[in-house]
Amino acid sequence: MDRNTPLATALLTPEEMGEADRLTIEAGTPGIDLMIQAGRAVFDRAIAGYPEAELIHVFCGMGNNGGDGFVVAELLRQAGRRVRVSCLGDPADLTGDAAQANRQWRGDIRPFHPGELDDADLAIDAMFGAGLSRDIEGKAAEWINQINASDVPVLAVDLPSGICGLTGKMRGTAIAAEETVTFFRKKPGHLLNPGKTYSGEITLSDIGIEDDVFDKIHIDIFENAPGLWAAEWPGYAPDGHKYGRGHTIVLTGDALSTGASRLTATAALRVGAGLTSIAGPKAALMVHAAHLTAIMLRQAESADDLKSLLNDPRMNSVAAGPGLGTDDKARRALDAILESEAALTLDADAITLLADTPEKSFERLGARDQMTVLTPHAGEFGRLFGSIDDSRSKLDVTREAAARSGAVVVLKGGDTVIAHPNGKAAINGNAPPWLATAGSGDVLTGIIAGLRAQGMSAFDAACAGVWLHGEAGKRCGAYMVSEELERGLREVLEEDSQDWLVHGWLERKGG
Repeated sequence: MDRNTPLATALLTPEEMGEADRLTIEAGTPGIDLMIQAGRAVFDRAIAGYPEAELIHVFCGMGNNGGDGFVVAELLRQAGRRVRVSCLGDPADLTGDAAQANRQWRGDIRPFHPGELDDADLAIDAMFGAGLSRDIEGKAAEWINQINASDVPVLAVDLPSGICGLTGKMRGTAIAAEETVTFFRKKPGHLLNPGKTYSGEITLSDIGIEDDVFDKIHIDIFENAPGLWAAEWPGYAPDGHKYGRGHTIVLTGDALSTGASRLTATAALRVGAGLTSIAGPKAALMVHAAHLTAIMLRQAESADDLKSLLNDPRMNSVAAGPGLGTDDKARRALDAILESEAALTLDADAITLLADTPEKSFERLGARDQMTVLTPHAGEFGRLFGSIDDSRSKLDVTREAAARSGAVVVLKGGDTVIAHPNGKAAINGNAPPWLATAGSGDVLTGIIAGLRAQGMSAFDAACAGVWLHGEAGKRCGAYMVSEELERGLREVLEEDSQDWLVHGWLERKGG
């Protein structure tokens, strides 16, 4: 599988995964063969990840996930491990491939009682897979709570039992896994919280399903990774120059609110924008001048000044919101950039201003030739689009917001979702928790705006920006402050041995 293609980053809903299974079986691969390959993938991870585990307890459900568990148990027994198997129901009631897998298990099946994990080295959760559609209760809930209360590491099959594969939501209770092995493609529930947290480290395994199933399955949800946006990556052309890499304008607020816009501008320049300028009142620019060298300063005391500046088509990308303020002067500045032809990336105060008249704001965004990127956190999202219903999927609410606003919406968090108005969406999985610090979002705004200056589309620039932001945070390490993200971003971008850095330029050249 070519990792530099969008198809490699596809996420499958439980329904789509079922269809991929069905198409593969219909094409001639027996279902039991897929189950055996899935079980072997889990076995391989158990042996590699827990080489000292001598006693392994396998928990099986009554569906295909349980069938995978029986395969794992038999492979572990053959490898000389001590294996206990407990089943949620009567094995005699198993049907289809799961029943066949159970018949291949050469050990006994025993009840599970409290304290039975005291001498176990590893638990394997094969009770419920990604397709869980109801809350867990009764004996299953008791087992899950007892497993979680133990000190035994858990390796989950497909998805931790109790996590919805579509939404990542917990259905009553859920296994807290140390690792999860899933098959063919990840599911949205692996990346959306709390599923992201409960899944632990994820191993994606090939079980014999070919990519040609995508000829009949329409995919519009993706994991955010370079393969999704590599074809648009601007890279460096051998004959390029700074004027060919765009000019990002970052709006600043007053003299006492300059730090946020400076973080934004620095990120835009670092990510490769040919030129970057901060525009705003002279008093604020005097503060910026004491801190900046390569970033230029453009005096714009009024909205008319800003309009005049943006009449120059070379000023092709604007970032606004960080430190902008929400007074009448800021509102007039926002009106000016909305009337421009530039690609807009709006965050923070700009989103708050839009929220004063949401429907009118959406009309204006939808009428622009250039699609806008909005980057709200949950609070800003609530102000603009209405409070988020905790029972709903973050994926669904972000897609609806994008369709409603006519903008690419980046709903930030540990499981950031990026959605296009046409329904295409990406879920980001690489952000470390320490990115939740003051100024971090301002840096993200600058990265996206800088990429848009270089010609990336709104959706791809948003996806690339979110991914780079996460990678930069990982390189900075815990307890970082936002000023350090520029260093982390530089380290990511310097890793030019990665194909995606030059892939976009080669695509455009036909190489």
